[in-house]
Amino acid sequence: MAAELWNILLDNIKQTSLTEFIAVIFGLVSVFFIMRQNILGYPAGLINVSIYVWLCYRAGLYANMGINVFYFLVSLFGWYQWGKKTEGSEVLKVTILSKNQVLVVSFSVIGLSLVLWKILQNLPESTSPFFDAFTTAIFIVAMVLQAFKKLESWILWILGDIIAIPLFALNGLAFTGFQYLAFLFLALTGYLSWKKSLNTYD
Repeated sequence: MAAELWNILLDNIKQTSLTEFIAVIFGLVSVFFIMRQNILGYPAGLINVSIYVWLCYRAGLYANMGINVFYFLVSLFGWYQWGKKTEGSEVLKVTILSKNQVLVVSFSVIGLSLVLWKILQNLPESTSPFFDAFTTAIFIVAMVLQAFKKLESWILWILGDIIAIPLFALNGLAFTGFQYLAFLFLALTGYLSWKKSLNTYD
């Protein structure tokens, strides 16, 4: 079974298009800059998500296609939010969610997952509707939290990346699957980096 899965991944990698390769590079650059709290992560991310709208459409991952449209809009907001000066001419700082906000985030992920799953079940060409919906819901909420520099955004990125690795790899986008493996490492690093930054404010 493992050997068969590996062969599928290798075959998909060999068929990786230049378009997917470019999208992956900009995706990695974007996460690297975001991890370092550098606003350049947003313009790089805009290029990444623009390409993935097309790639996810071709792969039949319609929820993930939709999320990339959402990413584009939230990236514009995040770009503005990170560049905006707060009181005292300070840039936006890393903060954590309150207990009530954690509940709101949890119910948002669950609610979005169920709604998207129901929609995808009615699309005959949709592949892996449940996991497509679940990762999409996770990433939507993570993106919003990231725009406000919430530490917990990285926890959601980590969870979503773990699920996305096999989801993309087994749906003809193996190189993207490896991208999410790299994203997982960057998300772990980003969490530790932002947590360290948070501690310096105390």
